[in-house]
Amino acid sequence: MAVKVRGKNIEVTQALKDYVEKRVQTITKQFKTVGEITAVMRVEKGNHTVEITVPASGIVLRAQETSDNMYASIDQCVEKIERQIHKYKTRLMKRKYSNFKDAAPAPLPEDSEEVPEETGEFTVARTKNYAMRPMGVQEAIMQMNMLNHDFFVFFNAETEKIAIVYRRKSRGLWPDQSGTGLRIFPKTVLTGNSRNFTKSRGICPDSF
Repeated sequence: MAVKVRGKNIEVTQALKDYVEKRVQTITKQFKTVGEITAVMRVEKGNHTVEITVPASGIVLRAQETSDNMYASIDQCVEKIERQIHKYKTRLMKRKYSNFKDAAPAPLPEDSEEVPEETGEFTVARTKNYAMRPMGVQEAIMQMNMLNHDFFVFFNAETEKIAIVYRRKSRGLWPDQSGTGLRIFPKTVLTGNSRNFTKSRGICPDSF
């Protein structure tokens, strides 16, 4: 199990690294295969924030928590991911290539809040289609800002692939091409052909 821990405005000690590795084992032990886990820590104005991302064979589990103590933030982050697993456990297990080691996810700790499971269909409020023309990253960011959106899907003229640029709440936490807290991801799983995209309002078609 590979765990990569990074920090901003905080010294990532060996004790913190060891604690992250120990806590995420409650998640990773439930899956047959797990990719590289990342934990990004930062301290701002006394707030200790951590974001943990766990890629597990086709799904991405991610959570972010803030408290006045980094160890508490790590605990809360791991517990949130565990609740995500339980909330969608039936959906996850029905996937063609289920990655769970056992027939069901491990039970939540006794002191954890009960999580109602979601088994019904997701509700899509509205869908719309629009044609995408080739553009550069800077133009895509400008378009996103003019529309006052948090993300923008575009056809990258340089890579000739569909890509997404979106704004993160934690500005500058990750290196990015713009220096504005924006990240760019190439995506090829969007519905439609190479120049058309179906947008479902309020629902992202994939996990990032």
